[in-house]
Amino acid sequence: MNATCDLLVLGGSVLTPEVLDGEAASAGFVAISGGVIVGVGPASDSDRWDAARVVDLGDATISSGFIDAHIHPIMGLQMTRGVDLSGLVEWEQVRAALAAHISARDDPWIFGWGLDPNAFGSGEASFSLFDGIDGGRPVYVTLFDGHSAVASREALRVAGITGRETFADASSVVVDSLGAPTGLLLELSAQALVWPHLPEQTFADRVDALEALFRGMAESGLVAGQMLDLSAPDSFELLEAVEARAELGIRLRISPFVMPGFTDADLDQVVALQGTGGRRWHVKGVKLMIDGTIDNGTAWLFEPDARGESTDSLWLDEEEYRRAVAFLHDRGIPTTTHAIGDKGIAFVAETLAALGSNGTQHRIEHIETLPDDVLDTIARAGIAASMQPTHCTHYSRADHTDNWSTRLGDERADRAWRIGDLRRRGVIVTLGSDWPIAPYDPRASLGSAVLRRPTGRLEVEPVQPQQAISAAAAVEGYTSQYWRSVGEDGGRLEVGQRADITVFADNPLTTHPDAFAESPVLLTVVDGAIVVDRVPAR
Repeated sequence: MNATCDLLVLGGSVLTPEVLDGEAASAGFVAISGGVIVGVGPASDSDRWDAARVVDLGDATISSGFIDAHIHPIMGLQMTRGVDLSGLVEWEQVRAALAAHISARDDPWIFGWGLDPNAFGSGEASFSLFDGIDGGRPVYVTLFDGHSAVASREALRVAGITGRETFADASSVVVDSLGAPTGLLLELSAQALVWPHLPEQTFADRVDALEALFRGMAESGLVAGQMLDLSAPDSFELLEAVEARAELGIRLRISPFVMPGFTDADLDQVVALQGTGGRRWHVKGVKLMIDGTIDNGTAWLFEPDARGESTDSLWLDEEEYRRAVAFLHDRGIPTTTHAIGDKGIAFVAETLAALGSNGTQHRIEHIETLPDDVLDTIARAGIAASMQPTHCTHYSRADHTDNWSTRLGDERADRAWRIGDLRRRGVIVTLGSDWPIAPYDPRASLGSAVLRRPTGRLEVEPVQPQQAISAAAAVEGYTSQYWRSVGEDGGRLEVGQRADITVFADNPLTTHPDAFAESPVLLTVVDGAIVVDRVPAR
Protein backbone atom coordinates (compact mmCIF):
# COMPACT_ATOMS: atom_id res chain seq x y z
CA MET A 1 0.00 0.00 0.00
CA ASN A 2 1.35 3.39 -1.00
CA ALA A 3 2.05 6.20 1.45
CA THR A 4 0.09 9.40 1.02
CA CYS A 5 1.23 13.01 1.00
CA ASP A 6 -0.02 16.48 0.17
CA LEU A 7 2.73 17.36 -2.29
CA LEU A 8 5.30 15.33 -4.19
CA VAL A 9 8.12 17.29 -5.81
CA LEU A 10 10.40 15.50 -8.32
CA GLY A 11 13.68 16.83 -9.70
CA GLY A 12 16.89 15.87 -11.45
CA SER A 13 19.05 16.58 -8.37
CA VAL A 14 18.13 16.61 -4.68
CA LEU A 15 20.57 18.42 -2.38
CA THR A 16 20.43 16.13 0.62
CA PRO A 17 23.06 16.50 3.38
CA GLU A 18 24.95 13.61 1.79
CA VAL A 19 25.12 15.43 -1.55
CA LEU A 20 26.32 18.64 0.11
CA ASP A 21 28.98 16.52 1.83
CA GLY A 22 30.31 15.27 -1.51
CA GLU A 23 28.06 12.42 -2.65
CA ALA A 24 26.96 12.60 -6.27
CA ALA A 25 23.51 14.07 -6.78
CA SER A 26 20.83 12.07 -8.56
CA ALA A 27 17.20 12.37 -9.55
CA GLY A 28 14.81 12.07 -6.66
CA PHE A 29 11.74 13.33 -4.83
CA VAL A 30 10.64 15.18 -1.72
CA ALA A 31 7.27 14.25 -0.21
CA ILE A 32 5.46 16.76 2.00
CA SER A 33 2.46 16.52 4.32
CA GLY A 34 1.17 18.89 6.99
CA GLY A 35 4.05 21.30 6.45
CA VAL A 36 6.67 18.62 7.14
CA ILE A 37 8.94 16.57 4.88
CA VAL A 38 7.69 12.99 5.12
CA GLY A 39 9.83 11.38 2.45
CA VAL A 40 13.07 11.90 0.50
CA GLY A 41 14.44 9.36 -1.91
CA PRO A 42 15.51 8.30 -5.37
CA ALA A 43 13.26 8.82 -8.37
CA SER A 44 12.67 5.08 -8.60
CA ASP A 45 10.80 5.16 -5.27
CA SER A 46 8.52 8.09 -6.10
CA ASP A 47 5.77 5.79 -7.40
CA ARG A 48 5.32 4.49 -3.86
CA TRP A 49 3.59 7.74 -2.95
CA ASP A 50 0.02 8.82 -3.61
CA ALA A 51 0.07 12.63 -3.65
CA ALA A 52 -2.70 15.19 -3.75
CA ARG A 53 -0.44 17.15 -6.08
CA VAL A 54 2.64 16.10 -8.03
CA VAL A 55 5.11 18.68 -9.36
CA ASP A 56 7.60 17.19 -11.83
CA LEU A 57 10.53 19.57 -12.32
CA GLY A 58 12.51 17.49 -14.79
CA ASP A 59 16.24 18.21 -14.48
CA ALA A 60 15.83 20.96 -11.88
CA THR A 61 17.56 20.95 -8.49
CA ILE A 62 15.64 20.69 -5.22
CA SER A 63 17.26 22.37 -2.22
CA SER A 64 16.23 23.08 1.32
CA GLY A 65 14.74 26.58 1.37
CA PHE A 66 17.19 29.49 1.22
CA ILE A 67 17.07 31.93 4.16
CA ASP A 68 18.61 35.42 4.32
CA ALA A 69 20.13 35.81 7.79
CA HIS A 70 20.12 39.62 7.77
CA ILE A 71 17.46 41.87 6.24
CA HIS A 72 15.71 45.16 7.08
CA PRO A 73 12.47 44.96 5.05
CA ILE A 74 10.41 47.57 6.91
CA MET A 75 13.23 49.99 7.72
CA GLY A 76 14.31 49.54 4.11
CA LEU A 77 11.04 51.00 2.85
CA GLN A 78 12.16 54.38 4.20
CA MET A 79 15.83 53.93 3.35
CA THR A 80 15.12 53.24 -0.33
CA ARG A 81 13.02 56.30 -1.07
CA GLY A 82 13.93 58.39 -4.10
CA VAL A 83 16.73 57.89 -6.61
CA ASP A 84 18.87 54.76 -6.43
CA LEU A 85 22.54 55.81 -6.48
CA SER A 86 23.91 52.29 -6.02
CA GLY A 87 26.92 51.48 -8.15
CA LEU A 88 27.84 55.12 -8.88
CA VAL A 89 31.37 55.78 -7.68
CA GLU A 90 32.24 59.04 -9.44
CA TRP A 91 31.30 62.50 -8.13
CA GLU A 92 29.92 63.71 -11.45
CA GLN A 93 27.91 60.51 -11.94
CA VAL A 94 26.19 61.00 -8.60
CA ARG A 95 25.59 64.71 -9.24
CA ALA A 96 24.11 63.98 -12.67
CA ALA A 97 21.78 61.31 -11.29
CA LEU A 98 20.61 63.63 -8.51
CA ALA A 99 20.16 66.58 -10.85
CA ALA A 100 18.06 64.51 -13.26
CA HIS A 101 15.93 63.20 -10.42
CA ILE A 102 15.44 66.65 -8.87
CA SER A 103 14.53 68.30 -12.15
CA ALA A 104 11.93 65.63 -12.90
CA ARG A 105 10.06 66.02 -9.60
CA ASP A 106 8.19 68.77 -7.78
CA ASP A 107 8.06 66.97 -4.43
CA PRO A 108 8.72 69.09 -1.32
CA TRP A 109 11.62 66.78 -0.31
CA ILE A 110 14.16 64.97 -2.49
CA PHE A 111 15.43 61.54 -1.48
CA GLY A 112 18.26 59.29 -2.58
CA TRP A 113 19.87 56.12 -1.30
CA GLY A 114 22.78 53.76 -1.89
CA LEU A 115 25.37 56.57 -2.06
CA ASP A 116 28.89 55.13 -2.20
CA PRO A 117 31.47 57.16 -0.20
CA ASN A 118 34.02 56.37 -2.89
CA ALA A 119 32.29 59.12 -4.88
CA PHE A 120 33.89 61.67 -2.55
CA GLY A 121 37.42 60.41 -3.19
CA SER A 122 39.70 61.34 -0.30
CA GLY A 123 37.18 63.87 0.96
CA GLU A 124 34.23 63.46 3.28
CA ALA A 125 30.58 63.39 2.34
CA SER A 126 28.91 66.77 2.78
CA PHE A 127 26.09 68.95 1.47
CA SER A 128 28.45 70.32 -1.19
CA LEU A 129 27.16 67.38 -3.23
CA PHE A 130 23.89 69.27 -3.72
CA ASP A 131 25.25 72.75 -4.42
CA GLY A 132 23.72 74.24 -7.55
CA ILE A 133 21.32 71.36 -8.19
CA ASP A 134 18.95 71.23 -5.19
CA GLY A 135 16.81 74.20 -6.23
CA GLY A 136 16.56 75.25 -2.60
CA ARG A 137 14.60 72.12 -1.68
CA PRO A 138 15.58 69.90 1.25
CA VAL A 139 17.51 66.82 0.14
CA TYR A 140 18.18 63.71 2.22
CA VAL A 141 20.42 60.95 0.85
CA THR A 142 21.28 57.76 2.74
CA LEU A 143 24.74 56.32 2.18
CA PHE A 144 25.03 52.73 1.05
CA ASP A 145 25.78 51.30 4.49
CA GLY A 146 22.66 52.78 6.08
CA HIS A 147 24.74 54.12 8.97
CA SER A 148 24.97 57.66 7.67
CA ALA A 149 23.18 60.21 5.53
CA VAL A 150 23.90 63.53 3.85
CA ALA A 151 21.38 66.32 4.30
CA SER A 152 21.31 69.51 2.27
CA ARG A 153 21.58 72.93 3.86
CA GLU A 154 17.82 73.37 3.60
CA ALA A 155 17.18 69.95 5.16
CA LEU A 156 19.40 70.87 8.12
CA ARG A 157 17.52 74.13 8.53
CA VAL A 158 14.10 72.47 8.43
CA ALA A 159 15.23 69.89 11.01
CA GLY A 160 16.77 72.57 13.24
CA ILE A 161 20.15 70.81 13.32
CA THR A 162 22.86 73.04 14.80
CA GLY A 163 25.84 70.73 15.27
CA ARG A 164 25.63 71.02 19.05
CA GLU A 165 23.42 67.93 19.46
CA THR A 166 24.47 65.14 21.83
CA PHE A 167 23.29 61.53 21.87
CA ALA A 168 23.05 58.50 24.15
CA ASP A 169 25.48 56.70 21.84
CA ALA A 170 28.43 57.68 19.65
CA SER A 171 26.26 59.06 16.84
CA SER A 172 27.25 62.55 15.71
CA VAL A 173 26.39 65.52 13.55
CA VAL A 174 29.65 66.21 11.72
CA VAL A 175 30.81 69.83 11.94
CA ASP A 176 33.53 71.88 10.27
CA SER A 177 36.38 73.75 11.96
CA LEU A 178 33.95 76.51 12.99
CA GLY A 179 31.47 74.07 14.53
CA ALA A 180 28.91 74.36 11.72
CA PRO A 181 27.21 71.18 10.40
CA THR A 182 28.59 69.84 7.12
CA GLY A 183 25.47 67.84 6.29
CA LEU A 184 26.95 64.45 7.23
CA LEU A 185 24.95 62.61 9.90
CA LEU A 186 26.71 59.60 11.41
CA GLU A 187 24.73 56.68 12.83
CA LEU A 188 21.02 56.25 13.46
CA SER A 189 20.53 58.66 16.35
CA ALA A 190 21.88 61.55 14.27
CA GLN A 191 19.84 60.55 11.23
CA ALA A 192 16.74 60.36 13.41
CA LEU A 193 16.92 64.14 13.89
CA VAL A 194 15.68 64.51 10.32
CA TRP A 195 13.15 61.68 10.19
CA PRO A 196 10.23 63.47 11.93
CA HIS A 197 10.39 66.21 9.28
CA LEU A 198 10.23 63.90 6.26
CA PRO A 199 6.94 63.57 4.38
CA GLU A 200 5.27 60.40 5.56
CA GLN A 201 4.63 57.50 3.26
CA THR A 202 1.01 56.41 3.50
CA PHE A 203 0.27 53.23 5.39
CA ALA A 204 -1.41 51.74 2.33
CA ASP A 205 1.61 52.48 0.14
CA ARG A 206 3.92 50.86 2.67
CA VAL A 207 1.72 47.77 2.83
CA ASP A 208 1.82 47.54 -0.98
CA ALA A 209 5.60 47.96 -1.00
CA LEU A 210 6.15 45.39 1.75
CA GLU A 211 3.95 42.82 0.06
CA ALA A 212 5.83 43.34 -3.21
CA LEU A 213 9.19 43.15 -1.46
CA PHE A 214 8.41 39.81 0.15
CA ARG A 215 7.12 38.53 -3.18
CA GLY A 216 10.35 39.60 -4.88
CA MET A 217 12.39 37.84 -2.22
CA ALA A 218 10.41 34.64 -2.74
CA GLU A 219 10.90 34.88 -6.50
CA SER A 220 14.68 35.09 -5.96
CA GLY A 221 14.60 31.78 -4.08
CA LEU A 222 14.21 32.88 -0.46
CA VAL A 223 11.71 31.19 1.83
CA ALA A 224 12.55 33.17 4.98
CA GLY A 225 14.59 36.02 6.39
CA GLN A 226 15.71 37.39 9.74
CA MET A 227 14.72 41.03 10.26
CA LEU A 228 17.32 42.56 12.57
CA ASP A 229 15.46 45.59 13.86
CA LEU A 230 12.09 46.72 15.08
CA SER A 231 12.55 50.41 14.43
CA ALA A 232 9.19 51.27 12.84
CA PRO A 233 6.57 51.56 15.61
CA ASP A 234 3.84 50.20 13.33
CA SER A 235 5.83 47.17 12.12
CA PHE A 236 3.33 44.66 13.51
CA GLU A 237 0.41 46.55 12.01
CA LEU A 238 2.10 46.52 8.61
CA LEU A 239 2.68 42.78 8.77
CA GLU A 240 -0.88 42.16 9.93
CA ALA A 241 -2.16 44.27 7.03
CA VAL A 242 -0.17 42.21 4.53
CA GLU A 243 -1.46 39.00 6.11
CA ALA A 244 -5.02 40.32 5.92
CA ARG A 245 -4.61 40.26 2.13
CA ALA A 246 -2.66 37.03 1.73
CA GLU A 247 0.22 35.06 3.19
CA LEU A 248 3.61 36.76 3.42
CA GLY A 249 5.85 35.68 0.55
CA ILE A 250 8.50 34.56 3.04
CA ARG A 251 8.59 33.64 6.71
CA LEU A 252 10.00 36.44 8.88
CA ARG A 253 11.91 36.13 12.16
CA ILE A 254 12.16 39.52 13.91
CA SER A 255 14.96 40.31 16.35
CA PRO A 256 14.40 43.80 17.85
CA PHE A 257 17.16 46.28 18.65
CA VAL A 258 18.60 46.88 22.09
CA MET A 259 20.50 50.14 21.67
CA PRO A 260 22.90 52.13 23.86
CA GLY A 261 21.15 54.06 26.59
CA PHE A 262 18.55 51.35 27.15
CA THR A 263 16.58 51.16 30.37
CA ASP A 264 15.52 48.15 32.41
CA ALA A 265 12.04 48.72 31.00
CA ASP A 266 13.47 48.42 27.47
CA LEU A 267 14.98 45.04 28.33
CA ASP A 268 11.74 43.86 29.89
CA GLN A 269 9.88 44.94 26.77
CA VAL A 270 12.05 42.94 24.35
CA VAL A 271 11.64 39.91 26.60
CA ALA A 272 7.86 40.38 26.58
CA LEU A 273 7.86 40.64 22.79
CA GLN A 274 9.45 37.20 22.34
CA GLY A 275 6.94 34.90 20.65
CA THR A 276 4.69 37.68 19.36
CA GLY A 277 3.70 36.91 15.81
CA GLY A 278 1.30 36.13 13.03
CA ARG A 279 0.98 33.27 10.57
CA ARG A 280 4.39 33.69 8.92
CA TRP A 281 6.18 36.10 11.26
CA HIS A 282 7.28 36.03 14.85
CA VAL A 283 9.63 37.78 17.26
CA LYS A 284 12.62 35.80 18.45
CA GLY A 285 16.05 36.97 19.53
CA VAL A 286 17.62 40.41 19.90
CA LYS A 287 19.95 42.54 17.77
CA LEU A 288 22.69 44.76 19.24
CA MET A 289 25.36 46.96 17.64
CA ILE A 290 28.82 47.49 19.13
CA ASP A 291 30.10 49.86 16.44
CA GLY A 292 29.31 51.55 13.14
CA THR A 293 31.12 51.11 9.82
CA ILE A 294 34.63 51.44 8.51
CA ASP A 295 33.51 53.49 5.51
CA ASN A 296 32.10 56.15 7.85
CA GLY A 297 34.91 56.12 10.39
CA THR A 298 32.53 54.83 13.07
CA ALA A 299 33.83 51.26 13.43
CA TRP A 300 35.79 50.27 16.56
CA LEU A 301 39.41 49.49 15.71
CA PHE A 302 42.43 48.68 17.86
CA GLU A 303 44.33 51.41 16.00
CA PRO A 304 42.81 54.45 14.25
CA ASP A 305 42.12 54.32 10.54
CA ALA A 306 44.07 56.39 8.02
CA ARG A 307 41.97 59.46 8.90
CA GLY A 308 42.43 59.03 12.63
CA GLU A 309 38.87 57.73 13.04
CA SER A 310 37.10 54.51 14.10
CA THR A 311 38.53 54.55 17.62
CA ASP A 312 35.42 54.14 19.77
CA SER A 313 32.51 51.85 20.47
CA LEU A 314 29.00 52.98 19.61
CA TRP A 315 28.28 52.43 23.32
CA LEU A 316 29.44 55.31 25.50
CA ASP A 317 29.47 52.84 28.40
CA GLU A 318 30.70 49.52 27.08
CA GLU A 319 29.73 47.72 30.29
CA GLU A 320 26.10 48.43 29.41
CA TYR A 321 26.53 46.14 26.42
CA ARG A 322 27.86 43.36 28.66
CA ARG A 323 24.92 43.82 31.02
CA ALA A 324 22.37 43.64 28.22
CA VAL A 325 23.86 40.48 26.72
CA ALA A 326 24.09 38.77 30.11
CA PHE A 327 20.47 39.67 30.89
CA LEU A 328 19.28 38.18 27.60
CA HIS A 329 21.54 35.13 27.84
CA ASP A 330 20.24 34.28 31.31
CA ARG A 331 16.73 34.21 29.84
CA GLY A 332 17.73 31.98 26.92
CA ILE A 333 17.26 34.71 24.31
CA PRO A 334 19.74 34.42 21.42
CA THR A 335 21.49 37.62 20.41
CA THR A 336 23.28 38.77 17.31
CA THR A 337 25.64 41.75 17.42
CA HIS A 338 26.77 44.02 14.61
CA ALA A 339 30.57 44.14 14.96
CA ILE A 340 32.74 45.35 12.08
CA GLY A 341 36.03 46.73 13.44
CA ASP A 342 38.66 44.39 14.88
CA LYS A 343 38.40 45.76 18.43
CA GLY A 344 34.60 45.69 18.30
CA ILE A 345 34.64 42.07 17.15
CA ALA A 346 37.15 41.18 19.86
CA PHE A 347 35.06 42.88 22.56
CA VAL A 348 31.90 41.07 21.51
CA ALA A 349 33.67 37.71 21.17
CA GLU A 350 35.24 38.05 24.62
CA THR A 351 31.88 39.07 26.13
CA LEU A 352 30.08 36.10 24.61
CA ALA A 353 32.89 33.68 25.48
CA ALA A 354 32.65 34.69 29.14
CA LEU A 355 28.97 33.74 29.40
CA GLY A 356 28.15 30.48 31.12
CA SER A 357 26.97 27.70 28.85
CA ASN A 358 23.18 27.31 28.94
CA GLY A 359 22.44 26.22 25.36
CA THR A 360 21.76 29.72 24.01
CA GLN A 361 23.41 30.33 20.63
CA HIS A 362 24.83 33.81 20.03
CA ARG A 363 26.06 35.28 16.76
CA ILE A 364 28.15 38.14 15.39
CA GLU A 365 27.17 40.08 12.27
CA HIS A 366 29.58 41.27 9.53
CA ILE A 367 33.08 40.54 11.01
CA GLU A 368 34.78 42.62 8.32
CA THR A 369 38.43 42.70 9.49
CA LEU A 370 39.35 39.78 11.71
CA PRO A 371 42.69 39.16 13.52
CA ASP A 372 43.81 35.55 14.06
CA ASP A 373 43.53 35.62 17.84
CA VAL A 374 39.96 36.91 17.68
CA LEU A 375 39.07 34.18 15.18
CA ASP A 376 40.47 31.72 17.73
CA THR A 377 38.17 33.10 20.42
CA ILE A 378 35.12 32.84 18.16
CA ALA A 379 35.94 29.24 17.24
CA ARG A 380 36.69 28.11 20.82
CA ALA A 381 33.55 29.73 22.23
CA GLY A 382 31.21 28.28 19.60
CA ILE A 383 30.01 31.73 18.51
CA ALA A 384 28.23 31.81 15.14
CA ALA A 385 29.08 34.25 12.35
CA SER A 386 26.70 35.98 9.96
CA MET A 387 28.44 37.19 6.79
CA GLN A 388 27.40 39.15 3.72
CA PRO A 389 29.58 38.11 0.75
CA THR A 390 28.42 40.92 -1.53
CA HIS A 391 29.57 43.57 0.96
CA CYS A 392 33.08 42.40 0.19
CA THR A 393 32.69 42.04 -3.56
CA HIS A 394 30.57 45.16 -4.15
CA TYR A 395 32.25 47.66 -1.85
CA SER A 396 35.94 46.71 -1.67
CA ARG A 397 38.64 46.11 -4.27
CA ALA A 398 41.53 43.71 -4.54
CA ASP A 399 44.01 46.56 -5.11
CA HIS A 400 42.88 48.38 -1.93
CA THR A 401 41.97 51.60 -3.77
CA ASP A 402 38.44 51.68 -2.30
CA ASN A 403 37.45 53.78 0.70
CA TRP A 404 37.12 50.77 3.04
CA SER A 405 40.59 49.46 2.27
CA THR A 406 42.42 52.78 2.22
CA ARG A 407 41.00 53.66 5.61
CA LEU A 408 42.26 50.36 7.04
CA GLY A 409 45.60 50.00 5.26
CA ASP A 410 46.93 46.85 3.66
CA GLU A 411 47.39 44.67 6.74
CA ARG A 412 43.87 45.08 8.07
CA ALA A 413 42.31 45.11 4.60
CA ASP A 414 43.95 41.72 3.95
CA ARG A 415 41.74 40.32 6.72
CA ALA A 416 38.64 41.09 4.69
CA TRP A 417 35.54 38.95 5.25
CA ARG A 418 37.39 35.76 6.26
CA ILE A 419 34.51 33.43 5.45
CA GLY A 420 36.83 30.65 4.31
CA ASP A 421 38.95 30.73 7.47
CA LEU A 422 35.86 30.77 9.69
CA ARG A 423 34.43 27.71 7.96
CA ARG A 424 37.75 25.89 8.08
CA ARG A 425 37.86 26.43 11.85
CA GLY A 426 34.43 24.88 12.24
CA VAL A 427 32.58 28.12 12.98
CA ILE A 428 28.90 28.22 12.06
CA VAL A 429 28.70 30.68 9.15
CA THR A 430 25.33 31.81 7.84
CA LEU A 431 24.98 34.12 4.83
CA GLY A 432 22.77 37.02 3.90
CA SER A 433 22.52 40.43 2.29
CA ASP A 434 21.67 43.10 4.91
CA TRP A 435 19.10 44.37 2.40
CA PRO A 436 18.81 47.21 1.41
CA ILE A 437 22.57 47.59 1.96
CA ALA A 438 23.11 45.01 -0.78
CA PRO A 439 20.71 43.18 -3.15
CA TYR A 440 18.87 40.30 -1.51
CA ASP A 441 19.13 37.80 -4.38
CA PRO A 442 20.83 34.73 -2.83
CA ARG A 443 21.99 33.39 -6.19
CA ALA A 444 24.34 36.34 -6.71
CA SER A 445 25.42 36.31 -3.07
CA LEU A 446 26.28 32.61 -3.34
CA GLY A 447 28.39 33.49 -6.38
CA SER A 448 30.23 36.21 -4.48
CA ALA A 449 31.02 33.75 -1.68
CA VAL A 450 32.51 31.28 -4.18
CA LEU A 451 34.20 33.73 -6.58
CA ARG A 452 35.08 36.63 -4.22
CA ARG A 453 34.00 39.00 -7.00
CA PRO A 454 30.61 40.15 -8.29
CA THR A 455 28.90 37.60 -10.50
CA GLY A 456 28.96 38.45 -14.19
CA ARG A 457 32.01 40.69 -13.73
CA LEU A 458 34.85 38.55 -15.10
CA GLU A 459 37.10 41.60 -15.41
CA VAL A 460 37.06 42.24 -11.63
CA GLU A 461 39.99 40.84 -9.65
CA PRO A 462 38.81 38.66 -6.72
CA VAL A 463 39.20 40.11 -3.22
CA GLN A 464 41.24 37.79 -0.99
CA PRO A 465 40.40 34.71 -3.10
CA GLN A 466 41.84 32.39 -0.44
CA GLN A 467 38.72 33.21 1.58
CA ALA A 468 36.40 31.69 -1.03
CA ILE A 469 34.18 28.81 0.05
CA SER A 470 32.77 25.94 -1.95
CA ALA A 471 29.34 26.10 -3.53
CA ALA A 472 28.19 23.39 -1.11
CA ALA A 473 29.35 25.48 1.87
CA ALA A 474 27.54 28.50 0.43
CA VAL A 475 24.32 26.50 0.06
CA GLU A 476 24.70 25.38 3.67
CA GLY A 477 25.23 29.03 4.62
CA TYR A 478 21.75 29.77 3.30
CA THR A 479 20.13 26.63 4.74
CA SER A 480 21.38 24.43 7.60
CA GLN A 481 24.03 26.86 8.85
CA TYR A 482 21.34 29.51 9.25
CA TRP A 483 19.32 27.33 11.60
CA ARG A 484 22.43 26.39 13.57
CA SER A 485 23.28 30.12 13.89
CA VAL A 486 20.03 30.71 15.80
CA GLY A 487 20.38 27.54 17.86
CA GLU A 488 17.69 25.55 16.08
CA ASP A 489 17.52 22.45 13.92
CA GLY A 490 16.57 22.82 10.28
CA GLY A 491 17.60 23.50 6.72
CA ARG A 492 18.09 19.91 5.55
CA LEU A 493 16.15 17.77 3.10
CA GLU A 494 15.38 15.03 5.59
CA VAL A 495 12.26 13.38 6.96
CA GLY A 496 10.86 15.39 9.86
CA GLN A 497 12.27 18.71 8.73
CA ARG A 498 10.10 21.76 8.08
CA ALA A 499 8.78 21.67 4.48
CA ASP A 500 10.63 24.71 3.15
CA ILE A 501 12.21 24.12 -0.27
CA THR A 502 13.68 26.12 -3.11
CA VAL A 503 13.93 24.67 -6.61
CA PHE A 504 16.40 26.07 -9.14
CA ALA A 505 16.56 25.26 -12.82
CA ASP A 506 20.29 24.57 -12.39
CA ASN A 507 22.40 22.83 -9.78
CA PRO A 508 24.46 25.35 -7.73
CA LEU A 509 27.05 22.67 -7.01
CA THR A 510 27.87 22.00 -10.67
CA THR A 511 26.85 25.21 -12.47
CA HIS A 512 29.42 28.01 -12.72
CA PRO A 513 28.46 30.73 -10.22
CA ASP A 514 28.23 33.37 -12.95
CA ALA A 515 25.62 31.23 -14.72
CA PHE A 516 23.86 30.16 -11.52
CA ALA A 517 23.27 33.82 -10.60
CA GLU A 518 20.85 33.88 -13.56
CA SER A 519 19.33 30.45 -12.93
CA PRO A 520 15.51 30.59 -12.87
CA VAL A 521 13.76 29.87 -9.58
CA LEU A 522 11.03 27.40 -10.46
CA LEU A 523 9.42 26.77 -7.11
CA THR A 524 9.49 27.95 -3.50
CA VAL A 525 7.56 26.16 -0.80
CA VAL A 526 7.00 27.55 2.72
CA ASP A 527 5.60 25.23 5.38
CA GLY A 528 4.41 22.92 2.61
CA ALA A 529 2.55 25.66 0.72
CA ILE A 530 3.68 26.65 -2.77
CA VAL A 531 4.52 30.37 -2.89
CA VAL A 532 6.31 30.66 -6.24
CA ASP A 533 5.31 28.35 -9.06
CA ARG A 534 7.16 28.84 -12.33
CA VAL A 535 7.20 25.23 -13.40
CA PRO A 536 7.30 25.05 -17.21
CA ALA A 537 4.52 23.16 -18.91
CA ARG A 538 5.62 19.63 -19.77
